[in-house]
Amino acid sequence: MKTLKVGILGATGMVGVEYIDLLVNHPWFKISTLSGKKSVGKKYGEAVKILRNVPKEVEDIEVIETDPKKFDADLVFSSLPSEAAREIELEFIEHGFPIVSEASAYRMEPDVPLMIPEVNPDHLELIKMQKKKTEGFIVTTPNCTAIGLVLSLKPILDQYGIHKVVVATYQAVTGAGFPGVPSYSILGNIIPYIKKEEEKVSIEAKKILGRFNGNDIEHVRFPIEASCARVPTIDGHLEAVYVETEKEFQLDEVIEVFKKFRGEPQKLNLPTAPREPIIVTDIEDRPQPRLDVYAGTVPGMSIVVGRIRRGESKNVLKYFVLSHNRIRGAAGTAVLTAELLTIKGYVG
Repeated sequence: MKTLKVGILGATGMVGVEYIDLLVNHPWFKISTLSGKKSVGKKYGEAVKILRNVPKEVEDIEVIETDPKKFDADLVFSSLPSEAAREIELEFIEHGFPIVSEASAYRMEPDVPLMIPEVNPDHLELIKMQKKKTEGFIVTTPNCTAIGLVLSLKPILDQYGIHKVVVATYQAVTGAGFPGVPSYSILGNIIPYIKKEEEKVSIEAKKILGRFNGNDIEHVRFPIEASCARVPTIDGHLEAVYVETEKEFQLDEVIEVFKKFRGEPQKLNLPTAPREPIIVTDIEDRPQPRLDVYAGTVPGMSIVVGRIRRGESKNVLKYFVLSHNRIRGAAGTAVLTAELLTIKGYVG
């Protein structure tokens, strides 16, 4: 396969550094261009202020401004703030670039795929509609909290149907970006509010789990009720999930459904695809962020499901799910999406 040149918008931020780690030795992609609004003209190694060691392969790359005319890339990743993304990403699309974006700006547009590659690969068909209007196109990835939830719901939906979902989330401070939540606000504390998070979890999950009918996405109609809190952990969003299923289930059968779940990335053996997208633990007090956040054959790309149990009411399933918010919940899903785009011939 031909090596593709990739650029990163917002390369010096909290998620930008995760892109670097995932891409620096990637077998298909080569980092060619890095941009960051406040670091233009600096070498990348000098520009990164986050507490990370910068790989030697990229430390001397000069950070440039977000100008599509100056980007030398076959594919662009974007981890821009949503306010900036709406204008800047559109400029790149109009200049013919394919973009994989984490920003929320275009997630809910009817012709834009909102991707978790194991869940809704058929939604990439929406790109054909975009290509009727512009030379480039955009594919988005979801809110970091929605990714862990939706990936765990997919095998349940396929096997038993879903009537209702209720989720309470315990989200790490890195989910707020860099420098994140002030230490005096979060240390020894829990903040039971994250702006617009609960709405994003619900509406995005319904689109991702929806059916592509050949023209657009028919969103699922069951309610998804979310309560989101910020907690003083570094990485890893833990979620307590309550699901009312349409069909009756046996608990041991549900566990096997989780364990056996595989998506198109696993079948295609994509480089960033974990062998088991869902790992099940039977340890009574797991998953835990400190112990399980890097689980899987590709560290941080598997979600971990535990404490699987029945509710008191009929057809009620309860469990906890943990996902790495910056890898599976951000850069990792974006890179995996780009791999799927490449192998399906949308880029390259």
